[in-house]
Amino acid sequence: MDAEQDNVSFTEQGMPTHQQLVVHVIQAVIELGGSAKSKEIVEHVIDTYPHADELLKATYPSNGVSVFADRIAWARSTAKLIGALEQPSRGMYLTNEFGEKLIKMSAEESLSIVKDREREYARENRLRRSTESSSTDDSEPSTDSSKDELRAAIDTEAKETDDDWKTQLLTRLHKLSPEGFEKFVLYLLRKYGLELTHVGGSGDEGIDGIGTAPLSPVLSSRVAVQVKRYAPTGSPIGRETVALFQRDALTKGAERAILVTLGRFTEPARKAATSSTPTVDLINGDRLANLIREDGESGVTMQPKVNESWFKKFE
Repeated sequence: MDAEQDNVSFTEQGMPTHQQLVVHVIQAVIELGGSAKSKEIVEHVIDTYPHADELLKATYPSNGVSVFADRIAWARSTAKLIGALEQPSRGMYLTNEFGEKLIKMSAEESLSIVKDREREYARENRLRRSTESSSTDDSEPSTDSSKDELRAAIDTEAKETDDDWKTQLLTRLHKLSPEGFEKFVLYLLRKYGLELTHVGGSGDEGIDGIGTAPLSPVLSSRVAVQVKRYAPTGSPIGRETVALFQRDALTKGAERAILVTLGRFTEPARKAATSSTPTVDLINGDRLANLIREDGESGVTMQPKVNESWFKKFE
């Protein structure tokens, strides 16, 4: 009940529902060239939605997940479920004729269609599951994916997500002191093969680490590192910060640069990162969390999970 009250409260305070965000998700895929990955869609909607920075500050009390980012993810799933986006492979989405028609309608008309189709999908899924549960052992078993889709269609917006560990991780990293976070990032980059010296302190000219990145067994590149311990749900890093870092890195003779933050980067910042030299590899909070997980020895362990229903095919 508390979760439902939270959702009502967020919406009453101006937070768009996942259904209202469906057209924005479709528009994002179109503007990204007709196809896009999951993270690209979320980032693009955040970049283009009015007052997104303020909306990102609202989080679920139970887990600290951004309500706005969470609803964008639900909108993306909903767009797929109602046939407004196609998903040819995991994490990849394509536009289609229905989705393109939907965004050309008025806001009221498109929202009405989204709600109607979502309710219809949920109703059909409930009937299908009911039929499967009452059938004989010879019938096809229901799958975890159908259950996951049903949860998305019913709009349980305060759900537990696979990204909860990322929220926990980024929150913990934000509790480090600025210098502590710099040291952690340099430690992690060293784990990935870079040879770095911690600069930091006053007079660092915007450089927190300097060193070399191996390109091959016989080649390396001089690299500069800057670390920004911005709040994961705070204002994004803009073009000006990236451009200034490029100039600082150039004065240090860097051929490549790496900018790391717990938050995110604006679209102009991402374009600036590759528009002049040295080019800057941008590591946002999501990518940083994935690097930590993939390393496997830096504070995050992923436990195996048994999919019990998978074994039904052998019963």
